[in-house]
Amino acid sequence: MGDRIIIFDDDQDILLVTAAILQRRGYEVMCRENCLTMDTDLQTFAPQVILMDNWMPDISGVQAVQHIKRNPAFKAIPVIFFTANSNVEALATEAGADYLLKKPFDIAGLQEMIAVALK
Repeated sequence: MGDRIIIFDDDQDILLVTAAILQRRGYEVMCRENCLTMDTDLQTFAPQVILMDNWMPDISGVQAVQHIKRNPAFKAIPVIFFTANSNVEALATEAGADYLLKKPFDIAGLQEMIAVALK
């Protein structure tokens, strides 16, 4: 398999579709519907990119990204903040995300954003 990407999103349909798109492109993908095991998942899966939704059931995507970026073991992993919120730019900045992707997104936009994050 290729580069590893972990997706955090509480919407199972988004997880399935996004994972399928990325897997077809040769990426190894892990999907999580919450952030309860985030530290363990990041440690064991060692992703090259993180996709983080804002609406998570346990903590917000903003809080999750802030946690990731405070942790020396994870802070260098590029985070793509992706959400349908109208203020996605402000949320991504508050979170400290490296990139943002507005939902709904098209396949080309997703692939381009992943390619940019992996450089």
